[in-house]
Amino acid sequence: MSDKDGLRTYRGKRHFDRTSEPSGEHDARAAPSGPDGDSGSEEPVFVVQIHDASTMHFDFRLEVDGVLKSWSVPKGPSTDPHDKRLAIPTEDHPMSYRDFEGTIPAGEYGGGTVIVWDQGTYRPMSHDKRHHPVDFGESLENGHATFELHGEKLRGQYALTRFHGRAEQDGGGAKKPTWLLVRKGSTTAGHGPGTGTPDPRRARSARTGRTLRQVADAPDAPAREPDHEGAHHGDHA
Repeated sequence: MSDKDGLRTYRGKRHFDRTSEPSGEHDARAAPSGPDGDSGSEEPVFVVQIHDASTMHFDFRLEVDGVLKSWSVPKGPSTDPHDKRLAIPTEDHPMSYRDFEGTIPAGEYGGGTVIVWDQGTYRPMSHDKRHHPVDFGESLENGHATFELHGEKLRGQYALTRFHGRAEQDGGGAKKPTWLLVRKGSTTAGHGPGTGTPDPRRARSARTGRTLRQVADAPDAPAREPDHEGAHHGDHA
């Protein structure tokens, strides 16, 4: 499937003369950048955005084959392995969407404010029963993919697993298969007090250090340095 075909659904839902979301038409495929903006990394990128739409949720996105494979995670990714987070697949997004932060106008698809809560790279770790590496896109198609996140707030091994026999409605009213996003490993591995998921209304952008309210109230205000206090274990800042 070409990039154009892969993003047809994304573009068909949006009016780019009304929303500042990127169309992806002019995306250049460059080496993915790491959490510090280093473009020398060969690892694919990921981004977690908080989206204050009709319902508050987190959007979890992984670079796969030149697009951002995306899931809506109502409660957000957790750093606690005991938490099994519901993840509902949404349409592929263009690579340029990883930098999107702002307010989608009311009346437009997904209307509401978006911030980049976390960003970084990831390392695919999917293997077959003989422990041979499996193409990451193929592992997603098969319904189970493991990966290691190297983000500013999320680090460590995670897994996405399709849960057969159950479907959830996405924002457009269509039934989507349910996935689970789970942190792998022990509860205390690399984490201290505050393990879990931050309060989305208090959480700060990894790009600009601003909250949802600050972006909504003054979308063109100059960004301050991101506040990394609490990174890697809950990040309530």
